[in-house]
Amino acid sequence: MFEEQVDEVIQRNEKVNKEKYLILFNDDVNTFDDVIEALIEVCEHDPLQAEQCTLITHYKGKCSVKEGSFKKLRPVCEGLHDRGLSAKIED
Repeated sequence: MFEEQVDEVIQRNEKVNKEKYLILFNDDVNTFDDVIEALIEVCEHDPLQAEQCTLITHYKGKCSVKEGSFKKLRPVCEGLHDRGLSAKIED
């Protein structure tokens, strides 16, 4: 009985502490420069990383641009939304 309770607590903690991913989606509205600038300012990417994520997003349709806890990613996601970019936090 005690072991089952411990296993249940461990499983719940694993779900809560699981890393989340901030996914940026391609659109036909924003320019490369707009997206690069947003990634540098909002996600704190360096220029090369921002450019690479922008190209991946353009050619693949989406790109994971940041990872961390939901609490950490939420304001970053909102910052991208404020700039007109499509982004979502996923497991």
